[in-house]
Amino acid sequence: MVLVLLVILGGRLFQLQGLDTAGMAQAAIDKRLRTSEIPALRGEILDAEGTVLARSVQRFDIVVDQRLVEDFQRFNPETRQVDDVQIEGEIEKLANILGQDVTTVRDAVVGDKPFNYVAKSVTPEIQEKVENLAFPGLQSRETTTRTYPVGEVAGSVVGFLGSDGTPLEGIEATQQEVLAGTPGERTFEIGADGIRIPVATNEELPAQDGQSVRLTLNSDLQWYAQEAIAAEVKEYDAEYGTIVVMNAKTGDIIALADSTTLDPNDPGATPDGKRQSFAATKAFEPGSTTKMITMAAAIEEGITTPSTKYTIPPEYTVNGQTFIDARPHGTKTLTTAGILANSWNTGTVMIGEQLTRQQRYDYLRRFGTGHKFDIGLHGTTAGLLAPPETWDGRQEFTVLFGQGLAQTALHTAVAFATIANDGVRMEPRLIDAYIDPDGTEHPVAKEEVGRAVSSETANQVQDMLETDSHVASGLPGNIEDYRIGVKTGTAEAPSDDGGFSGYTISYAGIAPMEDPEYVVVATIQQPEGGVFSLTAGPVFKKVMSQVLNTYNVPPSTTKPVKLPLE
Repeated sequence: MVLVLLVILGGRLFQLQGLDTAGMAQAAIDKRLRTSEIPALRGEILDAEGTVLARSVQRFDIVVDQRLVEDFQRFNPETRQVDDVQIEGEIEKLANILGQDVTTVRDAVVGDKPFNYVAKSVTPEIQEKVENLAFPGLQSRETTTRTYPVGEVAGSVVGFLGSDGTPLEGIEATQQEVLAGTPGERTFEIGADGIRIPVATNEELPAQDGQSVRLTLNSDLQWYAQEAIAAEVKEYDAEYGTIVVMNAKTGDIIALADSTTLDPNDPGATPDGKRQSFAATKAFEPGSTTKMITMAAAIEEGITTPSTKYTIPPEYTVNGQTFIDARPHGTKTLTTAGILANSWNTGTVMIGEQLTRQQRYDYLRRFGTGHKFDIGLHGTTAGLLAPPETWDGRQEFTVLFGQGLAQTALHTAVAFATIANDGVRMEPRLIDAYIDPDGTEHPVAKEEVGRAVSSETANQVQDMLETDSHVASGLPGNIEDYRIGVKTGTAEAPSDDGGFSGYTISYAGIAPMEDPEYVVVATIQQPEGGVFSLTAGPVFKKVMSQVLNTYNVPPSTTKPVKLPLE
């Protein structure tokens, strides 16, 4: 029996040592192999000129298996001898490299934890020095850090990442799929001391870096608009304000500015609920800026012309609904251009009532009202434009002068851009192109939505808007040496409880009138002061002047249009 057992044990020993050496060797290697993720470098977010708004930089986390931290031996290439190394001295060297005190590093590396952080997000230069130290149990793990070089500039548009790297807002969130890229993988072999073996297994599946996203924004104008509207809101002690700047011919959004803008480097400093761009997400009754659409519709349908005269009473009643104007007046004769310039509700209703309910609705839609613009931001809204069959006896007329409907400042800009673009509406554009890591660009097409009105009608409305710039309410936005077209707006402002509180004041304009290309819409919510003293004209003037200067638009040399008002 003993002989039989010895034969069996001998056979097994022979199998292990002589027949299965490869298998045992592979098992040993597998035990020493470590696999780590190679993070993809997140794509950049750029402005139209290539200025970096968001970028990721390569960093490393230094981690340790505390169980392997002990005195050790290390080959000295100079003496060609094996030296005994005291771990305490190596801890001091490590602390010096990391710029930390020795006690902090000792607490991080000494213990019985199989995993512990020693330092996070160190630079590649620091990581290389740590690797060269050959500290037992110490490893570096590649990671990335997101930075926002221009801080608050376009912060509400760019968005930000959470502490765990999850995109939470703005372009960062909506474009996650293209920005993120695909992580890679690195497999390597370590020795008993936990240190990587340089000449052993080293396999790598490279990461695929993310695409960059180039926006249509001009960061210099964005900064200027943010500063300008913030100062105006402070002066008026208002709730908030916005500025929208667009290129009418392309639909490009040049600036989407808010008086309160988060810094993506410190998003917690901005209250939750104020981290999105209100210019594209907050809807309100636009008021008299909508009268421009009513006049365009009536001219297009042959109902009126800029010079058609109307005798307007102090108040006007239609279908049991009575309308008055902001300032009392007696019976007066005004042209269509005069009605728009004076911003009279009475005259607007007299003209607009000749449009059918469906026509009123259709023209509002043609100019973008009620549409949700997919510009690459969360929280954008279509506003509110009820179907005409649901309008009550008063709403069917109030929509003619911008009440009984709601829209964002971006909607107002799109409507004025349509008139500036000779009646053709362009879809607003915030993303200009996607750029591969090798620099290959994939432009986002400019989209022509369709013609809202004929070029002839648009040109007549342009003349009416230019005439507005020469009358009382339009004067605060006038720009010396440039012909511009403008329309002011005032409406009751929405309150948090669903009602109204204070006023919304707007100032929308286009320039230069020889060939309108740029649109600026300034909106201020709930400013303090009497309604007749409130105007967003000065901040419009500042921003439009800066736009014309930035794009080297020469001063006007042609005679301005001044249509008869009476």
